[in-house]
Amino acid sequence: MAVPKKKTSVSRKGLRRAGQTHKLYANNVVVADSTTGELTKKGCISPSGYWKGKQIFTTKADREETTEE
Repeated sequence: MAVPKKKTSVSRKGLRRAGQTHKLYANNVVVADSTTGELTKKGCISPSGYWKGKQIFTTKADREETTEE
């Protein structure tokens, strides 16, 4: 097993870890849906059931509105 010859200092360890903050923020892409205007994560269905401008499924609130009419 490889063993370091000298102890890594706190500052060197901090410098190595400092460049990895981009990993924290890379996957937080928020997109506004074109039909409803709701904010969703990229690649996810909007809360009202729309995907790329088409309604994929009906939500419980949509079903209740149609039964009332």
